[in-house]
Amino acid sequence: MRRAGRIVRRVLDRLGEMIAPGLTTKQLDAEAERLCHQQGAECLFKGVPGRGGAGPFPGNVCVSIDEEVVHGIPSSRRVLRDGQIVSVDFGVRLDGWCGDAAETFLIGRVDPQVRRLVEVTRHCLDLAVGMIRPGGQWSQVAAAMQNYVESEGFSVVREFVGHGIGQEMHEDPKVPNFVSAELEDNDIVLRPGLVLAVEPMVNMGSPSVAYAPDGWTVVTADRKPSAHFEHMIAVTADGPTVLTDGS
Repeated sequence: MRRAGRIVRRVLDRLGEMIAPGLTTKQLDAEAERLCHQQGAECLFKGVPGRGGAGPFPGNVCVSIDEEVVHGIPSSRRVLRDGQIVSVDFGVRLDGWCGDAAETFLIGRVDPQVRRLVEVTRHCLDLAVGMIRPGGQWSQVAAAMQNYVESEGFSVVREFVGHGIGQEMHEDPKVPNFVSAELEDNDIVLRPGLVLAVEPMVNMGSPSVAYAPDGWTVVTADRKPSAHFEHMIAVTADGPTVLTDGS
């Protein structure tokens, strides 16, 4: 999984270098696929079954712009512009094991409040990583993430959460970035050997989201910007080990 995580990090770093006004999201998708295959891995997202009447996910990478929270479909018609934020989520399978991570990138002259949204979301993930300890409970981490985000005037998305990860992309347990009655009743004990994909999704306005007409892209209900960061983190006897930081 460390090796899979390294590939994910290389791809995200490369896409971050490419992102600029005038680039299409399809170009990002093509480069992600090329680099993934060059490393002998399989792109994890392409072909994932859709919900309802939506077909399988058609891209190798999720590219979500501004008010798009997650699962944005790459397209030759989506051209990046100055002032936007772009959340890129990417995953691979290598020798039967999965890697998954996400990052939000700034394009040029981004509004200061939107820039702060991105910084808060990034710090929210860092906060979670720093709190993971063997024997601890996830509810304590989730409460700290939620309290921090809300204290900064933003909101945590409820409909989408992190997840366990291993030989499959989505494994138990579900890993929320907030405290709910369900989490309090079924708390997650952070035992060594557990690997979690922790992914705060933070909205500038309301936490509510909706689906775009394509059946895949999730957008904020109030159409205000959203940011997304994700790391794959292993719980070890010595504390957290981030598997998607490139080390």
